[in-house]
Amino acid sequence: MTYCTQSDLETLCGESELIQLTNPDDPGATTIDAGQVEWAIAAAEARINRYIGPFLPLSNVPADFKQIACDFARYFLYRNSPTEHVRQQYEDGIAYLEKVAAGKIPIGPDNAGNTAEPDDAGVAIIAQPSVFSDLDY
Repeated sequence: MTYCTQSDLETLCGESELIQLTNPDDPGATTIDAGQVEWAIAAAEARINRYIGPFLPLSNVPADFKQIACDFARYFLYRNSPTEHVRQQYEDGIAYLEKVAAGKIPIGPDNAGNTAEPDDAGVAIIAQPSVFSDLDY
């Protein structure tokens, strides 16, 4: 499932910024390197899916996820030197996804008005009883 497209990124960043970000070694570049955009979008989608795995597959991409995917892709295109604004957008997206993963923010609704519920096939962590008690010194 695609959360954002190159067109979405162009709307967010502007064509000139994307040209610069996708051609870091060519200051005279005049076109967007679509391969770099695809890489950044794939990395953004993978990062989002890490948080919402139990909710996949989604029947519809919520608008929030589209924005987060664009912010993440932009952050990844900046590589090691994002601006403060771009870094903050990325961190805000992570915080949002952590709340989604914790069930504090529901996913959806989709076009039919349904919200996503986590799949029960997720990971279960079962702890063994403690071997030592507070009284054991």
